[in-house]
Amino acid sequence: MQETKAQGGFYLEDLFVDQTFEFGRHAITADEIKTFARQFDPQPFHIDEETAKGRFFGELVASGWHTAAITMRLLAESGFLADGFIGASANVRWPIATKPGDVLRVRGRIVEIKPSRSKPNRGMVTAHVETLNQNDDVAQSMVTTLVVHKRAPTG
Repeated sequence: MQETKAQGGFYLEDLFVDQTFEFGRHAITADEIKTFARQFDPQPFHIDEETAKGRFFGELVASGWHTAAITMRLLAESGFLADGFIGASANVRWPIATKPGDVLRVRGRIVEIKPSRSKPNRGMVTAHVETLNQNDDVAQSMVTTLVVHKRAPTG
């Protein structure tokens, strides 16, 4: 398997099955967890340390959707795909909770590429994307299908 660091601007014809990528780092804080949760997932184990102690996780943890949002930011900021990450579908799992102090990064592998028959300027790319913490534990695992454009014809 070949590892490819994000170089920016990849089009469909630049990608290949088993191509890998890794990018980004994001350190998450308790304040960030609480701020996100108050707005988008106001459950006690996301917004209050003391209440969280008596709940399922036993401590303050980030919403899975917060982990997903961080993942999306790291993907978008990478510039890996020329026209951005245009999602068509995703199957997301959160094997472990993201906690204050975790440092997240994203790695992925392209598992399938299907040029479109009806829209010759694009194709569908399926990738397995993982968000890992500083211990290489998988905090989020996602299989996603993306719309990826071909280069515009020149001339």
